[in-house]
Amino acid sequence: MWTLFEPIHAVTYFTPEGRSAYEQAGLRGFWRGYFAGRAAPLGAAGPAVVAASFFNFAPAFVARAIPGVWELITPEEALRVRLAGAASALGRLLAGREAEAAAAAELLWRAIGELDFSGRVLASANVALPVPGEGSSGSSGSSGSSGSSGSSGSSGLGRLWQAATVLREHRGDGHFAALAAADIDGCEAVVLRCGLDLRREDMQPVRGWTDEAWDGAVSRLAARGWVGAGGTGGTLTSAGLQAHAAVEDATDRAASRPWARLGPEATAEIAAALTPLARACAAVLPYPSPIGLPAPGAAAPDAAGNRGQ
Repeated sequence: MWTLFEPIHAVTYFTPEGRSAYEQAGLRGFWRGYFAGRAAPLGAAGPAVVAASFFNFAPAFVARAIPGVWELITPEEALRVRLAGAASALGRLLAGREAEAAAAAELLWRAIGELDFSGRVLASANVALPVPGEGSSGSSGSSGSSGSSGSSGSSGLGRLWQAATVLREHRGDGHFAALAAADIDGCEAVVLRCGLDLRREDMQPVRGWTDEAWDGAVSRLAARGWVGAGGTGGTLTSAGLQAHAAVEDATDRAASRPWARLGPEATAEIAAALTPLARACAAVLPYPSPIGLPAPGAAAPDAAGNRGQ
């Protein structure tokens, strides 16, 4: 399910429309828009809170944008801008599929339902936002009045994007809890993933870790027997693969409640509705993905690091 709702959410980061919306609001540079948009549901949070809730970014990297970005835009305006950019991107990518998108949105909000968001900071902040196109009575996940003044088609796209966002942050919060429970810190999490299928030169700059911090994380993982000793620790050992798989399994278990509650038949219905929409969005995302999303049609690696056909 994550591979189906994550591409819909990710248009806010990787499409011209998403980036342009932030730039037109006065947020020059990718990271100002990223941190303002993703952190805005938390209010004008400081760098420590944002770094903790985003988990795998270097605190100093976060501090380059937060709290200074709140002098350029309010959290309320950042929320409006991120939704407008995402809906614009989906309008292009899902042109002619607006009715399908609206139907998929309703199904996703059904999945969200009355989920318990205890311990899930980003998900709870997002689910408390007004749902586009809703009146003051709201719906599952809505806490206020309408967040959309556009057409019904635009509202449906906004509803789809916001539902996907709630679910991806719900899963992400659980993922960070699984990492913390495994005694894996933010830098170690990125190093561990790079030992599986991503490259240090791609990931280290976009998470802001210094060479010293990165090499320290490699050393700590090597001491646990999870990466090869010496060098850059570019390959996971069998123990490292098992540790990675254990975190992924715990993440999946923590993300399973919406689908377990609905049951396999309803979940399959949602998957069928999302699949063509997710493929259209995934086609414009970068691969290898800095958010770990597998390319369309690619299977996730198993515990031995192998990929299905």
